[in-house]
Amino acid sequence: MIEYYKSGDRMLEIVIASHNPNKVKEIKEIYPTINFKSLADLNIYDEAIEDGTTFKENAYKKAYYIASKYNVIALADDSGLCCLGLNLEPGVHSARYAKNHDDNANNLKLVEKIKNIKNKKAYYACAICICLPNGVAYYKEKRCYGKIVLEPKGSNGFGYDPYFYLKKYKRTMAEITLVEKNKISHRAKALRGLRRIFRKLNKKYDNQ
Repeated sequence: MIEYYKSGDRMLEIVIASHNPNKVKEIKEIYPTINFKSLADLNIYDEAIEDGTTFKENAYKKAYYIASKYNVIALADDSGLCCLGLNLEPGVHSARYAKNHDDNANNLKLVEKIKNIKNKKAYYACAICICLPNGVAYYKEKRCYGKIVLEPKGSNGFGYDPYFYLKKYKRTMAEITLVEKNKISHRAKALRGLRRIFRKLNKKYDNQ
């Protein structure tokens, strides 16, 4: 647990620019002493259009939209699955590969496209952006490597996790616990890479 973000009775508050409860849960698990608020917590139901060509572009679009519109510090994650044998598909279209935010349809499409492809190596990519209301932004990008299996295993996680096999654990991402996932996942790595930025923001927050 990381305790140095709390100072006195004040705590750094950051809005997670996502309506995905699974992402929110993972982020809060990694930094439990930051006062993260979800869009649902704040009754915010709108969000930016994700029309960027890279994970970094989309992360910025989402974070800046919430930060500038609601005058908050916002954190946005844009992540997806990149399959080497499919020219890095589904990539930035991962959440909408077959149908908007329909994990089952997306997975069925993935299996159908990759089942006859020899190279099933893949990686999860994640870009995280922390954005201030004035547009100043900080980034971190990380990956988690594995391969695609054709039969789903596990009930944890979300998205393509039941089909993403991890050599380290000899299980899919959906078979490992959240604690294990937060040691090796693309999102966890990117979040931990932002420790210095969280310290910087917390210091600025305390001096206001």
